[in-house]
Amino acid sequence: MRGIWMMAGLLGLVLAHAAPAQVPDPLPPEAVEAAPAPTQAQESPSDAGDGVALTRADAEAWLDGYLPYALAAGDIAGAVVVVVKDGRVLLQKGYGYADVAERTPVDPASTLFRPGSVSKLFTWTAVMQLVEQGKLDLDADVNQYLDFEIPPRDGKPVTLRNVMTHTAGFEEQIRALITPDADAITPLGEALKHWVPERIHAPGSTPAYSNYATAMAGYIVERVSGESFDDYIERHIFQPLGMAHSSFRQPLPPALLAKMSKGYAKASDGEAKDYEFISLAPAGSLASTGADMARFMIAHLQRGAYDGARILRGDTARMMHTTGQASVGPLNRMMLGFYETSVNGHRAIAHGGDTQWFHSDLQLFPDDGIGVFVSMNSSGRDGATGHIRNALARGFADRYLPGKAAPAKGVPAQDAKQHAQQIAGTYTSSRRPDSNFMSLVNLLGPVKVVANKDGTISVTLALGPGGAPKKWREVAPYLWQDTASTDRLAADVVDGNVTRFTMEPYAPIMVFQRLSTWRALAMPLFVASLAILLLTVLAWPVSALVRRYYGVQYRLAGNDARAHRLVRIAALLMLVAMGAMLGLVVSMLGDLALTSASMDGWIIALRLFATVVLPLGALIALWNAWHALRGQRRILAKLWAVLLALACLFLLWIGFADHVIGFGANY
Repeated sequence: MRGIWMMAGLLGLVLAHAAPAQVPDPLPPEAVEAAPAPTQAQESPSDAGDGVALTRADAEAWLDGYLPYALAAGDIAGAVVVVVKDGRVLLQKGYGYADVAERTPVDPASTLFRPGSVSKLFTWTAVMQLVEQGKLDLDADVNQYLDFEIPPRDGKPVTLRNVMTHTAGFEEQIRALITPDADAITPLGEALKHWVPERIHAPGSTPAYSNYATAMAGYIVERVSGESFDDYIERHIFQPLGMAHSSFRQPLPPALLAKMSKGYAKASDGEAKDYEFISLAPAGSLASTGADMARFMIAHLQRGAYDGARILRGDTARMMHTTGQASVGPLNRMMLGFYETSVNGHRAIAHGGDTQWFHSDLQLFPDDGIGVFVSMNSSGRDGATGHIRNALARGFADRYLPGKAAPAKGVPAQDAKQHAQQIAGTYTSSRRPDSNFMSLVNLLGPVKVVANKDGTISVTLALGPGGAPKKWREVAPYLWQDTASTDRLAADVVDGNVTRFTMEPYAPIMVFQRLSTWRALAMPLFVASLAILLLTVLAWPVSALVRRYYGVQYRLAGNDARAHRLVRIAALLMLVAMGAMLGLVVSMLGDLALTSASMDGWIIALRLFATVVLPLGALIALWNAWHALRGQRRILAKLWAVLLALACLFLLWIGFADHVIGFGANY
C-alpha cells in the first residue's frame, strides 16, 4: 500500500491547516448524466495546444516506444496501461507477462492486477455516497459511527474530513498489514480494535498518510450501511459500473483468481510470489483489470456518471475532487481522497498504490476529460517502478497536456544561501511509528537537508532517476524547485526558524519536522555505542589469545577482575539484544509477511530479553567504570571503561525512547 511509509524507501511535521479551497469546475453536472459506455473507437484528437494531439495511434506508439524498454531495464515482468478520454477508452494495452513461467501475456481486459492503495478511492467514493444520503457527516466525531473509541487529541475528535485528507494524526501501524497466509487475515472490526494507534498530531494540522484511518472509514461504511464492506462496494460501485472483474474479497473468488497476474520481486528471478492478503482491506485489497479501472476513471471524470448509471451526484463528485487541504506553502494539496498533482497548468488529481509486488498509479485530468492508469506486477530493481510511473505520468502530461509554466523569479543569491542554511538539518517524517518498537526506523532513517555551495539544497530522500540527490533552487522565499523538473519544495518558518518542510510528490500526504539537536545526534551516537560494545566483545578473546601467546598473566584480581569479566558479558548480551531488535525491524521492512500475528511471540520474547539485559548491562558498565577509575588500571583502560559505560547508558536510553524495553506486540 502506498509507500508502506514510502516505507524505508518504499518512506516523513506542524502548522494549522488552511480552510478547504474550492476550485472552479467548468462543466455543469447535467452534462454527464448519460455518459457513453467505454469503447476503443474514440480517435478524435484533444485540444492539446502546442502539444501532440492525443489519439489512440499516437498514444500507442508513444507507450510502445517507452514501456517495453523501461520494463526490461527495470526487471519487471508485466504491466497494464489504460488511457481514457472524453468518456471512452482511448487505449488499453498489456505489456510483458502475467505469468513468466507459463509465458502468459498481460490482457488488459481479463488480467487482474493489485492496485494497492488506489483501492482507497473506492472506499472514499463509498463514504461520499453515504455523505450525500445524509447518513454520514464529514465534520462529525467518528466515534458516533463506531463501536469502539478513538480518543481525542488536544481536545479535538477525529472527523471523516480528517480521515479523507490524512490529517487524523495517527501514527503508522503495520502489524499484519500484508501476509501470504489467508488464515492470518483478521476480520476488519477485530483488526481495528486490536490496537488503536496513538494520535501523534493534532487533527487537521499535519498530513500523515494512514492505512488504519482508511480502514476505519471502510468499517464505518459497513456499520452505517448495514452491509459488509465487500458487499457494499460490489452493489454500489462495481455493479453500476459493470466492473465484473474486480473484487476486494480475500481470498478472491476462484473465477477471478484464475485470471490474477502473478507477482514478482524481479522478472529475472522467475519465482512467482504468493497472493498478498491485507488485514486492513479497505486500504488496499482490491484486485481489478485495466478495463475495469477505466470504467471507474470515466465515472469520476464525468462527475459520478457512467453509461446511464451514477455512483455519485455531480455536486458530490465536484466536492470530492476540489475540496483541498493545504500542507505547506503553495504545494499540491490533499483533496477528499485524491492527491492534487496539477501539472503544466492542468488540474490533476491522482492516487498511487503499492503492495510488495504490485505498483500502480491513477491520474485524472478532470478539466481535460483524460485519465491514465498503470499497474506493474514486479518490484523490479533499484526503485524502477517508481521511476517508471513518474516518468510515464510526467511524459504523458508534457506530450499531450503541455502548458507554459510561470517564469521562476528566483531570490537574490545572498538570500538563497541564507535560506539554504536555515533549512539545512535533520528531519523526521510525520508518517511514522512513534509509541512502539518500530520507532527504531526513525532512528535508522532520518531525512537530511544539505545546503550546497551554489545556494541550492539537496534532500537525502529525494533522488533522481540516476540515484543522485536532486538539486532544488529557491524560486521564491522558502519555495524551491527541482532544477530538473517542476516539482517544488516549501518550508514553514516560525520566528526565523524552519520548523518543517515537504516536497512534491510527498506534499499531500506527509511533511518532515526538524529534529532537536539531541535527536539528530541519536543515529551517530547509536552507531558509535554499538561499535564500542562490539570492540569490547572482540577484545575479550583477542586479549586472551595475546596473553597466552606471550605468556603474560591476567593482572586484575578481586572486584576489578569480576567487573572486567562481567562487563564483557554484559556488552555481549546488550549487543545481542539491540542487534536482534534491529535485525527484526529491518527484516520486517524488507518482508512484510514477517508482520503477521505469528511473529508476536518472537517480538514479545525479544522485548522481554532487552528489558532485562539493557538496564542490567548499564548498571554493570557503571560498576566497572567506578572500579576502573578507583583502581590502578592504565589511563586508556580507564577511558575505555568510561566510554563503555556511556555507550551502555545511551543504549538504555534508546531502549526506553524507542520502546524496545517493554512488553507486547502492537506496532
